[in-house]
Amino acid sequence: MLPETGPFALSNPAFPHFSRPINKIHLIGARFVCLLVRKFGFLSENVEKRVPHTHRELELLEALRRLGGSARSADLAKTLDVSEETVRRTIKALSETGAVERVHGGAYLTGTQSDPSFFSRIAQHSDEKRVIALHVARIVRDGMTVFLDVGSTTAFVAEELRHHNRLTVVTNSIGVAQTLVSVNGNRVHLLGGEMQSDERGSFGHVTHRQAQRFAFDLAILSADAVSPRQGFLYHSSAEADLGAVIAESADRVLLATDHHKFESTAPYCGPNPRMIDLMVTSRSPEGALAAALETWGIDVDVAKQGE
Repeated sequence: MLPETGPFALSNPAFPHFSRPINKIHLIGARFVCLLVRKFGFLSENVEKRVPHTHRELELLEALRRLGGSARSADLAKTLDVSEETVRRTIKALSETGAVERVHGGAYLTGTQSDPSFFSRIAQHSDEKRVIALHVARIVRDGMTVFLDVGSTTAFVAEELRHHNRLTVVTNSIGVAQTLVSVNGNRVHLLGGEMQSDERGSFGHVTHRQAQRFAFDLAILSADAVSPRQGFLYHSSAEADLGAVIAESADRVLLATDHHKFESTAPYCGPNPRMIDLMVTSRSPEGALAAALETWGIDVDVAKQGE
């Protein structure tokens, strides 16, 4: 119910629109009303959805639908041929009407199956992931053939690789492909297979077969958890299987993960840990995990801010 007293009272002369029936709200006050809706819950969601959108907002909504219901700001900027700042302003306006939800680095359509694990993951420990990505990018050399998976840390690596030249990039990630295509003479190969919207990538037998056609100088993988007993673990069996296939096709395998994964667990084993050459992380592993990594022959680089 609307309050009877106070600044938002029905009879308050400072807010004359509130003294009129809800279905006659003037358009000039519609976006302000939606701000109150989201903060105080005055109106139903159906009223929010009737607020008219600008041409720019409609374009962004359509782009999100074409990209599977969710996208990063950088991808939307490229799709719409506008600046990321313009995208961020448009996302902010749409979030105020309830049409989209903002997350770190992007947005997703509300009420879709893309209320996404990917964007919730990319928002977690983003500063650490960015530092790790900078460190990994220094290891990559111009002209290399590299694989990047669908991991959230890998998404940050892709952003840093935009400064490299003549890379052959192979990936099963829509976001990685969009980030690196047509940049500095890079050649980008997006692997086929069955799409999984929550991961924004392709998986399965077709993906494996296509990946095996490449000879990777460096494979950059992620993981959902790191165990001193089982090695590198994943929540998705498809992602675990693809990681194992990629590791067998690469001269060197780099695993990029923040140290919070040391305390996590997941049900599926990925590549044989003895096939991993280097782990880049945000804090030195200790105890049993440090001993296991040494036994497996995995070097550890700790990425530090301001390197």
